[in-house]
Amino acid sequence: METVHSIFDFTPTHETYVTIGTFDGVHIGHQKIVHDLVKQAHDNNKKSALLTFFPHPRMVLQKDASIELINTIDERIDLLEKTGLDYLIIHPFSREFSRLSARDFVRDLLVNQLKVSKLIIGYDHHFGKNREGNIEQLTEYSHIYNFKVQEIPAQDIDSVAVSSTKIRRALKEGALKTANKYLGYNYTLKGKVVDGKKVGNTIGFPTANIEIEEDYKLIPKAGVYVVQSTIQNRLFYGMMNIGNRPTLNGNNQTIEVNFFDFSENLYGETLKIELLFFLREEVKFDSIEALTDQLKQDKLASLTFINNNM
Repeated sequence: METVHSIFDFTPTHETYVTIGTFDGVHIGHQKIVHDLVKQAHDNNKKSALLTFFPHPRMVLQKDASIELINTIDERIDLLEKTGLDYLIIHPFSREFSRLSARDFVRDLLVNQLKVSKLIIGYDHHFGKNREGNIEQLTEYSHIYNFKVQEIPAQDIDSVAVSSTKIRRALKEGALKTANKYLGYNYTLKGKVVDGKKVGNTIGFPTANIEIEEDYKLIPKAGVYVVQSTIQNRLFYGMMNIGNRPTLNGNNQTIEVNFFDFSENLYGETLKIELLFFLREEVKFDSIEALTDQLKQDKLASLTFINNNM
């Protein structure tokens, strides 16, 4: 897959089959759209291209909106890399770009720049200034500019439509099993290991404190999770706490991971943490001893889950 960071830097040598969207989460509905795109393109001797935008339009158009995304842009690139796409085009979204009319978007970008032969879009797709473009306009423009349009209906799991919004809600509610099912992979947090208070060392549960650089990355519900991470090419399991550490009178959210059977120094390392299971909510204990006892129970519960499911 070739990644291009502006639509104006894209110079295709073949006609393309294109899909467009934010694709936050690259969930199973997105994956179906992309796999269908790739297959159709290759079957017809065309190239497959996905056009997405960063920053997210809401980051630009609603500066006061606190947006939380399932993926960082780097995570989105890594996930789309696995789909077999020929081209990923990440166009910088700006206020100027948002003023492009639906017709100009189709004519100047899709037809003239991307050389679109077929556009495959998801259910209820809108585009152009004020989101004025829709499937009816696309169909009209396709006759004018000689390309095909295919709309893919909403993807369902157990009669529940999959959407990035529902996945975000599930993560915020601690419904990790549902979120991972809809994503088709384990939700991940990626960040650098930084210095912490080192309280864990004194009670037998040393932790790696994870600092996530991207402030728009969605942090799931506070609580304790069973997790896994590949460190130095080896898979390690552990338990992770997201929260304010109320027993220790903490007032800032932290993300701390205790890895089982691992004791090496990880400071400065960047780790990718996969969330496997939501164990319990964060609780304030009466003492450090009570917290330690609970952590022992958490570890046993984590190991039981790992032994039964991994």
